[in-house]
Amino acid sequence: MDYIIGVDIGTTSTKSVLYDTKGKVIAYANSGYQLYQDIPDMAEENPEEIFGAVLETMGSVIRKSQVQASEIKGVSFSSAMHSLILMDQNDQPLTRAITWADNRAAKYSEELKENGLGQQIYQKTGTPIHPMAPLSKILWLRHEKNNLFKQTKKFIDLKTYVFFKLFGVYKMEYSIASATGMFNIFKLDWDQQALDVLQVGRNQLPQLVEPTDQITGLKSEYAQLLGLEETIPFIFGASDGVLSNLGVNAIDPGVVAVTIGTSGAVRVVVDKPVVDPDGKLFCYALTKDKWVVGGPVNNGGIVFRWVKDQLFAPEKITAEQMQVSTYDILTKIAQKIPAGSDGLLFHPYLGGERAPIWNAYARGSFFGLTRKHTRAHMLRATLEGIVYNLYVVMLTIEKITGKPKSIQATGGFARSALWRQMLADIFEQEVSIPESFESSCLGAAVLAMYSLGYIDDLSAVKNMVGVTDTHQPNYENSKIYRELLPIWIRISKILEPEYKAIADFQKKHNN
Repeated sequence: MDYIIGVDIGTTSTKSVLYDTKGKVIAYANSGYQLYQDIPDMAEENPEEIFGAVLETMGSVIRKSQVQASEIKGVSFSSAMHSLILMDQNDQPLTRAITWADNRAAKYSEELKENGLGQQIYQKTGTPIHPMAPLSKILWLRHEKNNLFKQTKKFIDLKTYVFFKLFGVYKMEYSIASATGMFNIFKLDWDQQALDVLQVGRNQLPQLVEPTDQITGLKSEYAQLLGLEETIPFIFGASDGVLSNLGVNAIDPGVVAVTIGTSGAVRVVVDKPVVDPDGKLFCYALTKDKWVVGGPVNNGGIVFRWVKDQLFAPEKITAEQMQVSTYDILTKIAQKIPAGSDGLLFHPYLGGERAPIWNAYARGSFFGLTRKHTRAHMLRATLEGIVYNLYVVMLTIEKITGKPKSIQATGGFARSALWRQMLADIFEQEVSIPESFESSCLGAAVLAMYSLGYIDDLSAVKNMVGVTDTHQPNYENSKIYRELLPIWIRISKILEPEYKAIADFQKKHNN
C-alpha cells in the first residue's frame, strides 16, 4: 500500500495526516504553539517552535501508523498565508514569524491606499492592501526597523522556512507568493512595481515554483529522525485557504467554500485570475489553471473563544468538572434564544477586520441592547454576527462570480449543528458539510497525488471527502435575518469613521 502525508502549518497549530492514495485517513497528529503578543498589534510566532511541530506531527503519524518508510511516497504542505520572516546573511532568522494577524503595518497600508499606489499594485497582485500582507509589513520594517531591514538576506514565509530547514533551499510556490502582495498573478512572477516601492531586490526573495513541483534530497538528520527515506519527494503544496477549497470539493464554478476556524473565509474557484475593481477580494493561486477568489475575515472562532472566556467563566468550570466541551454547553445555551437574538446585533471586529471592510482599526460592538437581553442573547448575537460578516463577504463575491450554486462548509465551527443551521438560514442556501476533516491537509495530499501521478485530475477529491451532512434553510429564521441584515450593514458603515479614533485612544493608553 502507498501513503501520502499532508501537513498543514496553521496559525495556532500544525496538523499532519497520513492518507492512503484513496484519501482514507490512517493517522492524525496535532501540535500547538504560542502566539506572541508582547505589545499592542503584535502577533508573532517562533519559527523554530513551528518547525518543531512539523517534525513532531509528521513523526507521530508515521509511528502511529507503523507503515514502512518505503510505503510513504510523498509529503505535501499547506500553510497559513501572509507570514514574514527576515533571514540574515548566515541564514538565521532576524525576526520571529510575523503573522497575518499582526497589525503594526496599519499606517503604511493606509498610506498605500491614500497615494494610489496600493490600488495599482492590487490590480496586478490580487492581494488587498492591508497590514496582513508582507507587502505592508516590509514597508513598515523599512521605515521603523531599518537596521533589521538592511541586514536582511531573504524575506520568506513560514513554509519556505520549513523547506529551507529540510532541504537548504529558498523556494516559494505560486499560491503562498500570490498572498504576499508582491507577486503578479497575471505574469506568475514577482511584481517589479511592488519591489521598487519596497526597495527590495529579486535576489532577496525565494525562487518561485509551481504548487505541484517536487523536491528531493531530504537532509539525512531529518530523514533519520522522521523515519523517511532521503529520496522521498516533498511537494511544495499551496496555502491553507485554497487547499481547504480543494479538500471539501469546492473547486467547480459556483461551489462556494465557507470556513470558520480561528479566523474565517468565503472562497470560490475560477479558471483564471480576476480582481475586484474595489480591491476588496483576494485572488490566490491553487494551480496555474485554478484560482481562488474570496475574502478572509479575522474574526471567526477566536471571537467565540472571547465570549466563552469573558462572559461564561462559570460554564467553563462546569465543563471541566463534567469533562465535556465548554463550547457544547454554550451552544445549548445559544439554541434557547430565537433567531435574531431579539434584536441584538454584534459586530465581531475584535481584532480589526479584513473582508468585507478592510479596516485594521475596526473594533467590536453590541447594538440594540435592552434590559431584556441576557448573557445568552449576547452569546447568540456573537455567533450570528460572525456569520453576518461572512454573508456580506459573499455579497461582494457575487458581483464577480455570480450567485453560488452550493455551499460547502468546513472548519471547527462545522462541528456545531447550531452554527451550521445558522449559516444555512443567514445565507438562505443549502449548506453541505463533508465528512472529511482537516480539509487543508486533504487538499495538500490530493495535490501530491496529482503531482505523483496517482490521480489524473484534482476532481478525484470528490471520491475522498466522504458523506456530506446537509442543512436546509429555515425560512422563518431567514425572514428575521433579512430584516436585521440591512440594519447590521448600515451600523457598520456608520461606525467606520470612528474606528480609528477609538483605536488611537486604546493605543495611546496601551489598552
